[in-house]
Amino acid sequence: MTAPYPAIEPYDEGMLDVGDGQHIYWELSGNPSGKPAVALHGGPGSGSTPGRRRLFDPHTYRLVQFDQRGCGRSTPSVSDVATSLDTNTTAHLLGDIERLREHFGIPHWLVWGASWGVTLGLAYAQRHPERVSEMVLCSVTMTRASDVHWLYHEVGRYFPEEWARFGEGGGGADDLVAAYDRLVNAHPDPAVRAKAAKDWCDWEDALLSLEDGWEPNMRYDNADFRLTFARLCAHYFSHAAWLEDDQLLRDAHRLAGIPGVLIHGLHDLGGPADVPWLLSKAWPDAELHFVGTGHQGGTEMNERMLDALDRFARR
Repeated sequence: MTAPYPAIEPYDEGMLDVGDGQHIYWELSGNPSGKPAVALHGGPGSGSTPGRRRLFDPHTYRLVQFDQRGCGRSTPSVSDVATSLDTNTTAHLLGDIERLREHFGIPHWLVWGASWGVTLGLAYAQRHPERVSEMVLCSVTMTRASDVHWLYHEVGRYFPEEWARFGEGGGGADDLVAAYDRLVNAHPDPAVRAKAAKDWCDWEDALLSLEDGWEPNMRYDNADFRLTFARLCAHYFSHAAWLEDDQLLRDAHRLAGIPGVLIHGLHDLGGPADVPWLLSKAWPDAELHFVGTGHQGGTEMNERMLDALDRFARR
């Protein structure tokens, strides 16, 4: 069994002014002269995590992690409802990734992404294919309107009691994502916003509750994290990430020549397996691996990730 690398600390960290009053937290770990890689976290709004460093051989990789706009240690935090989301869109995040690359003088890098980070990574690579050497993408998402509807409506058939509570929290609206977007981002009453954020995070937790090794997400115990996460998720998903329907499939030809590894859990109820399958058919340079995990991953997914990253480290 392939085990993650030992825990390490960043060798450098800081804040980058990316305009619009936004400052992005970044960190560098591993080998300062190593193969550049950037990790794109999920959510939107989850923030970077120390454990992710353990996927990358510290002797081989120079890993860049950062917190996307408004979350983690980036400022201003959207946990403050006075923080506008007008300059927090997919296009803005793509610009931030490029500014980080230029800031570090990296000509091209491996892109790693999980969940929402897959959507963001695909959009980035299709816009800047010359800047991407390889891709490793786990728990594959494309954030199409149909994917969003599945995640917050249709998959509720597997969790009828939890989805009934989620639907009640959204006022029984036909479009619950839009309803929650109004509640957490536009409602004037802070108590209403706080309850909607908790209802959103309760549903997110329920989606993973059937997976092996599941435990309630302790980050959801923090009210500021809940509001940050719910505000950003509802904002991005109510707009289908500002991507045209099937855009990432339509433009997959732009990934030609970029080796990719797609790893997806067959028990990922929130992300049906046809999503990575369709992407693999549109992207001939990608290899697809289905594993016996769910969305949050596990040993088998980690083994596939480590294998892919170790292989690409030798390129």
